[in-house]
Amino acid sequence: MQGKYKMLIKKNKSIQGFFLFTLFFLCLSSLRGESLVKRTQVLMGTYVSISLTPDQLKRSKDAFERIKEVELALSSYAPEARIYQLNHQHRVFLVQDTYEALLLSQKYYKQTGGYFDITIGSITKGLFHFGEDERIPSKDELKRAKIDFKGLHFTSEDAWIDKDVVIDLGGMGKGFGVDKAVEVLQGVHKAVIALSGDIYCIGVCKMQIQNPFQEKVLADFKMEDMAISSSGNYRRFIKEVKYNHLINPKKREPQRTFASITLMSKTYLNSDLDAYATAASVMPLTTALKFLKRMNIAYFLVTNDKRLIINKKFKKLTQNLKLFLPLKQQEREYIRVLPLRFQNSKTQ
Repeated sequence: MQGKYKMLIKKNKSIQGFFLFTLFFLCLSSLRGESLVKRTQVLMGTYVSISLTPDQLKRSKDAFERIKEVELALSSYAPEARIYQLNHQHRVFLVQDTYEALLLSQKYYKQTGGYFDITIGSITKGLFHFGEDERIPSKDELKRAKIDFKGLHFTSEDAWIDKDVVIDLGGMGKGFGVDKAVEVLQGVHKAVIALSGDIYCIGVCKMQIQNPFQEKVLADFKMEDMAISSSGNYRRFIKEVKYNHLINPKKREPQRTFASITLMSKTYLNSDLDAYATAASVMPLTTALKFLKRMNIAYFLVTNDKRLIINKKFKKLTQNLKLFLPLKQQEREYIRVLPLRFQNSKTQ
């Protein structure tokens, strides 16, 4: 299976660039000055990185094996995986990971008011084609696509779907994989587990957030013992950013509000943050801000019209937060808005 994903990423250059760039700025930079050794494998359609101290490095094998189990439970690409079989056979017996992921997805669907909907697969897996065989569906095709969470049925033992329903767990699957790897690594005092933009930091880690409009760093900070998840529209799209991979299940079109979203928490799991970032990405701005405030999540948001929105919780959870923007700051009670004038910006 690992070989299959190597072929997939080798062929799909746009996906390869997205995964590599996210890892470079959110994982590799966190290891500078740290006595960690990194191991990387291709799993779940991305580059999975596990960094441990030399005396704990052998434990990375168990963490990678656990992520492989998650892949077999959640993948919609691998024929051996339960979700792939569900989409093609319409009914399948469940393993614990699949059942747990479906339960979580049901919770996220309710919490987000339907903005997180794993039945979006009829569009993300069926109509849009990202990569070499790129395809943009017509408005009529999008209108006819079936998105209906009520068309998914499951118990602890099996799951089945209605006609034309397609399941896509990509909006929380990588975060779920991080959670399971963290469980395996219990007792470790320093580590970084990263699946693309979903990362868990054990100990103190240095992080950097990419400027979504330039090949530069937008923010630099340290964090300790917490989860972080990022989502953006600037690395995976067809022809232009407006045809990106983040699909609004209510409007049945790619999102137009955010260039990138970064969420961070000491209490939420990576699967939670992954799902919340996916949902917030496709919400209108005011809806997203109200949702994130209600969920009490630290956020760092960049809008498509180049505004930066950071809440006080994000500033509180980070250490030595630096913004690489020579701009005046306008303080508000809950958020801070910075107009991004990148054409005149210089790195501090």
